Amino acid sequence: MSLTKIASVDSHSPAQRAGVRVGEVLTQVNGHPIVDVLDYKFHTYDARLELTLTDSEGRSRTVRVLKEEGEDLGLNFETYLMDKARSCANRCIFCFVDQMPPGMRKTLYFKDDDARLSFLMGNYITLTNLSQREIQRVMDLRISPINISVHTTDPVLREEMLKNRRAGECLSIMKRFAQAGITMNCQIVACPGVNDGPALERTLNELSALYPAVTSVAIVPVGVTKFREGLCPIAPYTSAQAATLIDQVEAFGAAFFQEHGTTLAWCSDEFYLLAGRPLPEKPYYEDMNQLENGVGMLRLLLSQAELALDGEELSHLSPPPFSIATGVSAAPFVQQVIDKCRECCGKIKGTVYPIVNRFFGETITVSGLITGKDLMEQLRGQNLGERLLIPDNMLRAGERVFLDDVSVEDLEAALGVPVLPVPADSGFDLVDAILGREVESAPSFSLPMEDEYYRYNPGARG
Repeated sequence: MSLTKIASVDSHSPAQRAGVRVGEVLTQVNGHPIVDVLDYKFHTYDARLELTLTDSEGRSRTVRVLKEEGEDLGLNFETYLMDKARSCANRCIFCFVDQMPPGMRKTLYFKDDDARLSFLMGNYITLTNLSQREIQRVMDLRISPINISVHTTDPVLREEMLKNRRAGECLSIMKRFAQAGITMNCQIVACPGVNDGPALERTLNELSALYPAVTSVAIVPVGVTKFREGLCPIAPYTSAQAATLIDQVEAFGAAFFQEHGTTLAWCSDEFYLLAGRPLPEKPYYEDMNQLENGVGMLRLLLSQAELALDGEELSHLSPPPFSIATGVSAAPFVQQVIDKCRECCGKIKGTVYPIVNRFFGETITVSGLITGKDLMEQLRGQNLGERLLIPDNMLRAGERVFLDDVSVEDLEAALGVPVLPVPADSGFDLVDAILGREVESAPSFSLPMEDEYYRYNPGARG
């Protein structure tokens, strides 16, 4: 079955007005073949379109559409990508999916490495499964920005780390993208003694040579769970190792800033927490375009909380008592937000509970990998007040289910208190929740398999 077959047509849409029918296959737009969602979105942007459609008996017809430039055509297909999701061809030595325990839902074992999702949803890709046609299409359609998991620019080391013979082509592909005007955000998952030190220096220097096409580089520490039996031996970063890496990246960034006016490369918040160092101030992170990798996220949380409280008269409020469950790494910063709220409203009664990750192991400290079972076991019998706040990145995107299939309703029944998910990346929403104001979670768009991998991959560091 063709995945460009039309599953539904939106009411009152340009496509419906033009007479496009459910069940037809979209083969061309303005003479351009439509293979997947990238072709579709790019070629349907114009105001005047000529659609080539084929029915179930193979008969072809042409439909002309008039609409506003950029207006959605109003067609829906069998899958969002209008194609099958592209799975990862690598066997990375640090892969988090390989460190998952058995018996979980199958979507959590799917490894996505799809350039289309990089452009459409911000996922990071390794470039190892791009054909020459797809590389050329990125340049022809000017698909930008592209988010790339680089890890190292040393071709031999990259092949060893990704266990893919094409892994060494990364830098040459990036050079082609740069020449074509494609911008790139980069990610480096640092592994102690593997791709840090001199290897990291080489990577930063070679990526910086592609500036301004390379607009940012995030360095995040490898996530190591207790399920690594039979895998490449990798230890988590020690405090001293984290401090050394921070010094290296900050020295590079300071020198680059002197010449170009941007730091270009930043360590994730987790490195500063591992090293026991204070987070840099908000201006250091410039446009904060690496938040998805946890770069500056905690500093932004504090900054937004201060803005939310600035000039507020809150002494008259008496919010219901509450508790907040979050990851070990974020807990001290959430406590700071509570303390700031209490300075403005003395009647605030709330407690932060750092949840130790016993499911994956205590080296995993981010809130997005906390399970419902760990919440139940560690919060049962605690004074939770009248409501329990949790960051919404603990839940599957767009749903009320934790990583281990425990639901929010299950947790509420076990603890006897309402559980209120709060947007994890917003200090404004956290303050509102603490003050007892209604918080609306932003609607989350979820893909059936590929999005879930990134939701729970600590490389995304939410």
